[in-house]
Amino acid sequence: MTRKKPTRYKHLPGDLSKEQMIDRIIRVDQAGEYGAVRIYEGQLSVLGKSAKAPVIAHMLDQEKEHLDAFSTLVAKRRVRPTALMPLWHLAGFALGAGTALLGEKAAMACTVAVEEVINEHYSEQVKKLDEMGTEESALRDTCEKFRQEELEHRDTGLEHGAQQTPGYEGLSAVVKTGSRFAIWLSERV
Repeated sequence: MTRKKPTRYKHLPGDLSKEQMIDRIIRVDQAGEYGAVRIYEGQLSVLGKSAKAPVIAHMLDQEKEHLDAFSTLVAKRRVRPTALMPLWHLAGFALGAGTALLGEKAAMACTVAVEEVINEHYSEQVKKLDEMGTEESALRDTCEKFRQEELEHRDTGLEHGAQQTPGYEGLSAVVKTGSRFAIWLSERV
């Protein structure tokens, strides 16, 4: 007697539906891009007259484009934004200004840490969207394009001395933990 192979289920009880997953992706990405805008605005509030200001301003401009794209998707697809936007408004600015007060390299260390987490986050989303097939290819391509730009920001931070920040590993760990927690919350609240 031969045993039948167990059936593989794509979705288990409690898993998100495709629509719920798409809503979650759009909601958290809008929140994340808003937080990134606020981080760079905070950095510029301290370093706006420094040699690093044009570099930070360029990254801010790209983050604003990302935010505009996801804000458009929120409206077009009628996705409920996270209720935590007021918190991200304050926390993002405080993180950017706070690390900038520690110096230009600390601001760059913050950028590197945040962008490494965002790279992981967008990579996971792209993988999920790939599994859905071609019907969400435009959203998948947007996430991948923005992921590449976030990697450029990470590389910019590294080129501008992020790893030379005193206490780099500790600062990076704290920023990464906070970023991952913000993602988790924004997906759900």
